[in-house]
Amino acid sequence: MRAITATMLSLGVLLAVLHKTYDAKHTPKLTAPDSVNRGQWFDVTVVVGAGGEHPSLAEHHVRYIALYKDTAEIARVYLHPVFSAPRITFTIALDEGGTLRAVAEPTHSAAWEASKRISVAR
Repeated sequence: MRAITATMLSLGVLLAVLHKTYDAKHTPKLTAPDSVNRGQWFDVTVVVGAGGEHPSLAEHHVRYIALYKDTAEIARVYLHPVFSAPRITFTIALDEGGTLRAVAEPTHSAAWEASKRISVAR
């Protein structure tokens, strides 16, 4: 129970420091279908920099890109500076609709978020 409480508390802290405003170089662009069939595999692509790709330099890069369904983290990819572009495609399946959230954390600021509603047909 303590582990669950600590996780929920950590998520609450994370949600409190997310940037939810638009910034051309930092806001993730989340691309996914509007609707899928239950259990059907589909791709979700996240590119950091909705208005132009974020740099990937040793001194300034994206540390990770995480994908959430509502408040549950379902995937996370850590990126290497210089050798990794800040874009990733996740292949996932859902049992129910909700909100997909992409969270990207660069080295020079708090994390940035983008979200999209998705429905699931049974």
